[in-house]
Amino acid sequence: MSLTHARPSRWAVAAAYAVPLCVLPSAIWRLTGATGSTVGWYLTTLSVLSMALAILTLGLVHQWGQRLPRWLGGRPIPPRAVTRLAISGGLLLVAICAYFLLNQAFHFVDRGWSPAAMQDAVVHERPGWDTLRYYVPLLAWGPLLIAVGLDHRRRALR
Repeated sequence: MSLTHARPSRWAVAAAYAVPLCVLPSAIWRLTGATGSTVGWYLTTLSVLSMALAILTLGLVHQWGQRLPRWLGGRPIPPRAVTRLAISGGLLLVAICAYFLLNQAFHFVDRGWSPAAMQDAVVHERPGWDTLRYYVPLLAWGPLLIAVGLDHRRRALR
């Protein structure tokens, strides 16, 4: 099946562009904290990976997301696989956010591995608004990705 004739909904295009904008504040905040840090590699990798995945959301509403690059063979990407991956990724993001919010409220896990300290550390300390303001937009990433994935599915099943 090809999506070449089906156009994405206007709201899906807007939602796809909103995803990188939701991820950008936390990525920039992590990168500014990575300078001179002993775990700068971890924060840099996390920022670059999250932004790359967020930008891939745009492929759900653009032609370049329907075909592999020529240097990778140029074959069409199966739309059902892309849809399943997008919706599964969105559900995973929603689950991670729900776990974080519930753990902050009910302290399910008191201690855990912390990549920043490279040792067991208390993980239930509530971050202040000076940190949370960069992460609150991430709450929209999962629902936006699910919505764009569902629009992609609608077009793929035509």
